[in-house]
Amino acid sequence: LFPQLSSALLFDAVYAVVTAVQELNRSQEIGVKPLSCGSAQIWQHGTSLMNYLRMVELEGLTGHIEFNSKGQRSNYALKILQHTRSGFRQIGHWHVSEGLSMDNRIFSSNISDSLFNTTLIVTTILENPYLMLKWNHQELEGNDRYEGFCVDMLKELAEILRFNYKIHLVGDGVYGVPEANGTWAGMVGELIARKADLAVAGLTITAEREKVIDFSKPFMTLGISILYRVHMGRKPGYFSFLDPFSPGVWLFMLLAYLAVSCVLFLVARLTPYEWYSPHPCSQGRCNLLVNQYSLGNSLWFPVGGFMQQGSTIAPQALSTRCVSGVWWAFTLIIISSYTANLAAFLTVQRMDVPIESVDDLADQTAIEYGTIHGGSSMTFFQNSRYQTYQRMWNYMYSKQPSVFVKSTEEGIARVLNSNYAFLLESTMNEYYRQRNCNLTQVGGLLDTKGYGIGMPVGSVFRDEFDLAILQLQENNRLEILKRKWWEGGKCPKEEDHRAKGLGMENIGGIFVVLICGLIVAIFMAMLEFLWSLRHSEHSEVSVCQEMVTELRNIILCKDSFHPRRRRGAMIRTRPPIPEERRARSTTTLSNGKLCSGGEPDPLAQRLAQEAALVARGCTHIRVCPECRRFQ
Repeated sequence: LFPQLSSALLFDAVYAVVTAVQELNRSQEIGVKPLSCGSAQIWQHGTSLMNYLRMVELEGLTGHIEFNSKGQRSNYALKILQHTRSGFRQIGHWHVSEGLSMDNRIFSSNISDSLFNTTLIVTTILENPYLMLKWNHQELEGNDRYEGFCVDMLKELAEILRFNYKIHLVGDGVYGVPEANGTWAGMVGELIARKADLAVAGLTITAEREKVIDFSKPFMTLGISILYRVHMGRKPGYFSFLDPFSPGVWLFMLLAYLAVSCVLFLVARLTPYEWYSPHPCSQGRCNLLVNQYSLGNSLWFPVGGFMQQGSTIAPQALSTRCVSGVWWAFTLIIISSYTANLAAFLTVQRMDVPIESVDDLADQTAIEYGTIHGGSSMTFFQNSRYQTYQRMWNYMYSKQPSVFVKSTEEGIARVLNSNYAFLLESTMNEYYRQRNCNLTQVGGLLDTKGYGIGMPVGSVFRDEFDLAILQLQENNRLEILKRKWWEGGKCPKEEDHRAKGLGMENIGGIFVVLICGLIVAIFMAMLEFLWSLRHSEHSEVSVCQEMVTELRNIILCKDSFHPRRRRGAMIRTRPPIPEERRARSTTTLSNGKLCSGGEPDPLAQRLAQEAALVARGCTHIRVCPECRRFQ
């Protein structure tokens, strides 16, 4: 109470007692008799004096003075005053029987009048990013030692309402929790004791706190969330593309490929429908049959089917078609399973979280979980009637050693260093996830609540701060301040919600396989080139000269044909064809080419012209009129 009001109440109390004594003395002689303070004897006129006090009715400094039968003051009224720059003014009144009556003109007056040039004590707590000490805080004094979201918001409010403030850190470092004896600790306790005028921090608006202090309108909306560390899967290697199948499956696939090749080779040899004559028109070679499924082709055909590229080898018999169909069906299932499993493996190995929701957390005991002791999150679980949250509170309350932490930093450290899930406000969750990529949020929000500015009960500044906060929200200043202090971390904002591109550490092995295959192919081509030179038909062929010639042709992109290489020792003289047979079987055309049949055939002429480029050593070319084959 103000000193003037206390003095007025004290004066009215003495005035009422004097009036009652005077009335008692008129009715009966009290007399002057000394009394002993240590005696247990009751004063004989005490009961009469109390009766006269109940009958007192007068006008004092605090208004009308009257008491009821219980000795309580009754039938009185209170004036409600507002402190302005020009002094106090009445803005309403309260009567014991009529209740409260406020003057509506209060809201149309200048809102900054009651706070103009007033210095307010602001209690707060060190909490990133709401309030932090500057790196050079030891060299500074007063409010300049601090920075953070709440400091910037206080500057904005002070600019609107034109007041001064002094930041004071709460002594016990607690937001506000009721003690066993009914008192409150932390910032809430300082507001109740009127040691501070405002509490500006991440102070959650709760029903329990609203009973003992007043809150402004919320300046930030949030909810309880789960913070957990990212469990990375096996580090991706260059051969991660092999992970969708186990080594056993890859081994069985190789055995299946070899088994199909062997069965295909065996079946093609047994069935008569895979044997055919390559020269059906040659009289001397018509009984010669060949099989397209040699050992090499039998190994190559399943490879083409497995890679879904096909092959020039087409099965003719029913048995070989049966083997091919079964193999194609097998490869279809294998490739489809590999493709689907590959996408899952590349996604799961980036982040493997054993819990996905609050229900998963409540249904297990391997992962410990807790919250800040004495905070609003603890009160939420303690008072919740939801079955899942009740089970979680029973676990946290009975768990030993305790799963509660004293600060957010302690909870973050416990998450990173042990198998622990931290229950905290979503704003703090977002802030720390921006700065530590090993942290992630599990599930959504457990509730919805807000942060507000705390004030003592009946604070005359509440309406002014409400209007100022609404003004900051309409001007988007609070959102700008939140972005300033929350963003800027080293982790991408939406990394865990987007599909991450695959890097070389995921699929680099397939490039290794490709490069090895190309090297083997070049090596095989060199061996074939040397083998061709060794069996060349030229009498003298230089390996280096031929190699340089071929490389020059490759670089200059020359035509893809060259004369056949000869070797003198291998030149064979063909026996001359009898005149009768030559005349009977061939016909000399006008361009000097030979063609079989009576009349010149355009198709035969084109084939003969192309055949003339095949080998310069050929002396005769014959095209069979039945099968159009060269002979």
